[in-house]
Amino acid sequence: MPPRQPAATALISRRRFVTLASAFAPVALTGCISTAQQPYEAQAALHQNAAFLSMYEEKPDETFPLPATDISEVDSRFLRHEVAYRTSEAPGTIVVDTSNRYLYLVRENGRAIRYGIGVGKQGMSWRGRATVGRKAAWPRWTPTPAMIAREPERNRPWAAGMPAGLENPLGARALYLYQGSRDTLYRIHGTSEPWSIGKAVSSGCIRLFNQDIIDLHSRVPTGATVVVLNRNPSNEPLLETDAPAPDDDTI
Repeated sequence: MPPRQPAATALISRRRFVTLASAFAPVALTGCISTAQQPYEAQAALHQNAAFLSMYEEKPDETFPLPATDISEVDSRFLRHEVAYRTSEAPGTIVVDTSNRYLYLVRENGRAIRYGIGVGKQGMSWRGRATVGRKAAWPRWTPTPAMIAREPERNRPWAAGMPAGLENPLGARALYLYQGSRDTLYRIHGTSEPWSIGKAVSSGCIRLFNQDIIDLHSRVPTGATVVVLNRNPSNEPLLETDAPAPDDDTI
């Protein structure tokens, strides 16, 4: 006996089935979704932007209430990220890459928190190893004699020191770098000029967004190791440095 054939109503060709499915698909979808879905990449970008905006939002509970930082025109690579970072330095070490405008806080398992930085003239002229000898929240700033001589109208009024605040060049926090008991006059600090992050600037040392220096300051204890890489072809930090103290720095 020949095999039993299926009922005629079940004999719908594959082509006809696809055609029918295509015809009814929009009707089914519009019953559940009222707006077009964004591509995955767009959703990811929105999520990332929201995370960045949260990082750089206002901090009203600071001693000097800190406004949100406008990051709308900042290259995202200079915003705070956790990244893969291979180094022989121990977790907790700060590595400053002045040439590429990054500061890394080394973490476990080949990871690091990467911050964008602005590099002043002094930041580009010094390299070596140091330790965080002192930390300060909302520090005072005192121009050096060389700074006063070069820009007397701007800097002489602060010869005795500028009080802490939103206009202070050191920003919301500062890390003071020492070699042994000697102050190198090299600082990692916030800034009142967030547009300068990712750029070379005329004066100062290493500057971060105020929200970033607050974050770094909270993670780094006094005594932490700092390695400054600068135009070193081997990409390895110098073990020692006898570089003279810069003549133009924030104190």
